[in-house]
Amino acid sequence: MTDQETDALAKTNRINMLFDFYELLLTEKQQTFLKYYFHDDYTLSEIATEFDISRQAVYEHIKRAESALEDYESKLGLLVKHEAAGQWLEKLASCADELAGDETLRLQLLQIVEGLRETERN
Repeated sequence: MTDQETDALAKTNRINMLFDFYELLLTEKQQTFLKYYFHDDYTLSEIATEFDISRQAVYEHIKRAESALEDYESKLGLLVKHEAAGQWLEKLASCADELAGDETLRLQLLQIVEGLRETERN
């Protein structure tokens, strides 16, 4: 995979994560265009044809929606908090695995980790 492809994938993943957190704060049109472009992998031209608007108009709607998502993230920081929580969960799970001598405590810690992960998914 080239650096450009890696960057594009990273951007798509970031937008999808931000979308998961802030979807309801976007307009209906922004939600629709982002879903088509990032979730369903439509091209700008395909979206433009679907909605009978110019390719440039689609591009501008998507760019404004991306900007809105980044603005919400800069103010609320939900993605940053989610990623930090995930890192702490991994550290906790790693510590639990190192408690081989105390199987009861290790299992309790792993249950806590799983409970926290389940809470995050919901």
